Amino acid sequence: QVQLVESGGGLVQPGGSLRLSCAASGSRFRGYNMAWYRQAPGKQRELVASITSGGSTNYADSVKGRFTISRDNAKNTVYLQMNSLKPDDTALYYCNTNSYPNSWGQGTQVTVSS
Repeated sequence: QVQLVESGGGLVQPGGSLRLSCAASGSRFRGYNMAWYRQAPGKQRELVASITSGGSTNYADSVKGRFTISRDNAKNTVYLQMNSLKPDDTALYYCNTNSYPNSWGQGTQVTVSS
């Protein structure tokens, strides 16, 4: 198993920015494909962005052009830079790897509100 610890969430006004971080345990991080998911109250968890071990990225249509996923293999960390935030981005954000699909962290709360 892998342990994932998300951080960086908070309360931000519409149009603001946040950078989320997800630190992974172990020594095999560079081989993992990583992804960020989010779950808003009353809604299903949805895929926000993903990055392969080789650095290829993919985004949900709702965040394209606003969010950027990146990784630092030396720090075992994946990031999500979120710009131009909207109230609809309010959710609990999680990271995950398809190498251990049942391993989820506690998530980090993002609230976009004026």
